[in-house]
Amino acid sequence: MTAVEAFDAVDLIRTKRDRGELSTDQIGWLVDAYTRGYVADEQMSAMTMAIFLNGMTRREIRDLTMAMIASGERMDFSGLGKPTTDKHSTGGVGDKITLPLMPLVAAFGVAVPQLSGRGLGHTGGTLDKLESIPGWRAELSNDEMFAQLRDIGGVICAAGAGLAPADKKLYALRDITGTVEAIPLIASSIMSKKIAEGTGALVLDVKFGSGAFLQDIERSRELARTMVELGEDAGVATSALLTNMSVPLGLTIGNANEVRESVEVLAGGGPADIRELTVALAREMLALAGRPDEDVEAALDDGRAMDTWRAAIRAQGGDPDADLPVAKEQHVVTADRDGVLVRQEALPFGIAAWRLGAGRARKEDPVQHAAGIDLHAKPGDAVRQGQPLFTLHADEPARFARALEVVEGAWAIGDAGDEVHDGGPLIADRIGR
Repeated sequence: MTAVEAFDAVDLIRTKRDRGELSTDQIGWLVDAYTRGYVADEQMSAMTMAIFLNGMTRREIRDLTMAMIASGERMDFSGLGKPTTDKHSTGGVGDKITLPLMPLVAAFGVAVPQLSGRGLGHTGGTLDKLESIPGWRAELSNDEMFAQLRDIGGVICAAGAGLAPADKKLYALRDITGTVEAIPLIASSIMSKKIAEGTGALVLDVKFGSGAFLQDIERSRELARTMVELGEDAGVATSALLTNMSVPLGLTIGNANEVRESVEVLAGGGPADIRELTVALAREMLALAGRPDEDVEAALDDGRAMDTWRAAIRAQGGDPDADLPVAKEQHVVTADRDGVLVRQEALPFGIAAWRLGAGRARKEDPVQHAAGIDLHAKPGDAVRQGQPLFTLHADEPARFARALEVVEGAWAIGDAGDEVHDGGPLIADRIGR
């Protein structure tokens, strides 16, 4: 005999369409019924559009998140005997912060289970970057992950298929129905995976500006506040930094070149903005894990973080001393006059790196690890005529024309004293207890 369903999908769609609230039981049933295929994609598409247009209450978003967690397994790191803390970034251009951050925090005896993803579109994926290291592998079993957290303190790897499978199905649907930007759906998507991952503390790096997922700072602030509330409601100590993605982070955009820059930071050098954000996020992570007084900058400068990085790369089959791939071709763009670089917009440079081969248009596309852009100047820097401003790297020279096309008008040289368009301070706000 066929089981009788508790609710009817059309009734629930009508409720949300007409700005009503769904009950805890209705949301739980909807997520479960969609995951097992009873609720059709067409019906869930209608529901996601209704949520996009009409929003959800804090209680509804919490119920949606918990229902997505309940669709799969939940990890437990309590057996490690040390606190766990993680970071999630909403993504941007040149955002390689996870690479130096994980070993820096792990160097203080706090476990960092950093389950990461691959890039799609103009935002790079942490796993794609690390796979430019010869031999390094992203796929680890749960036992391998636990062993690495116990022995080394940190791991960056792919999330298993068992974590929040409802989110995976819903994310793919949002991508093709124009509902990706709905804050209740973004927040529940990110937080269902992070809470299911089992971390005790979580710091969110929520971007705003031209290269960010949500460009408007107030929308980004709303997302940050929603995710912090979700974390706290689920018993995970959570805070968020609102950070500026108006210009690319650091001086590299790509995969192998971003690994090179991350290693420079771990060696005590690297661009000032990468170091500033890495240190700020590390302090947040350690404070939430009960270690607020650690000297974070000292661990970058004395080699402790570098030692943890090298051990973690080796543990996943990589060679930290191996040469990283270099592109076959390069194209240098130089300054056409003396002056000051007053503008360098993140989004066009991110799209240019993607067109060079550093990103993918579809999930199954390969990335070219050597492709990308090296920046030789940032907004506010004085430049001389003929000085290199940025270098494009690609294996196929035919890619340069389309990359140059998208950055045309995305940078500008002005005179000393002209306004510099950099979006303001790197860290705009902190949200959390």
